[in-house]
Amino acid sequence: MRVYVLLFNARTDNEGIHTVQVGSQNKVLMFESEDDATRYALLLEAQDFPSPTVEAVDSEEIEEFCREANYESELIKDGMLAIPPDQNVVSPDWTEEGEPREVESESEMTESELDRIRRQLEGLV
Repeated sequence: MRVYVLLFNARTDNEGIHTVQVGSQNKVLMFESEDDATRYALLLEAQDFPSPTVEAVDSEEIEEFCREANYESELIKDGMLAIPPDQNVVSPDWTEEGEPREVESESEMTESELDRIRRQLEGLV
């Protein structure tokens, strides 16, 4: 089955996949719908993330990657409205050289930022 995932720096030597951190565990979101993946990417951009690329991949390939990386995966069904967490990792926990980086959390979004995101989502519907 083909699913859609979000990649940063797609098709480069510094490519990374978007994950959601739950406790100390990373989870890869696999979207059934390209439109839902695109909406999620827009929400990330609204939270000042770099612009992710929506990529279609085989779900078995992602699940194998998750097993090897000790990540979890979650299938976001068509029409489910997935929303990024209120707190995001400011920078990835890796560097270009492969060294671990200290992870910091960003503070919650302001009400005006949330209103702007809601208006963007309403415009997509």
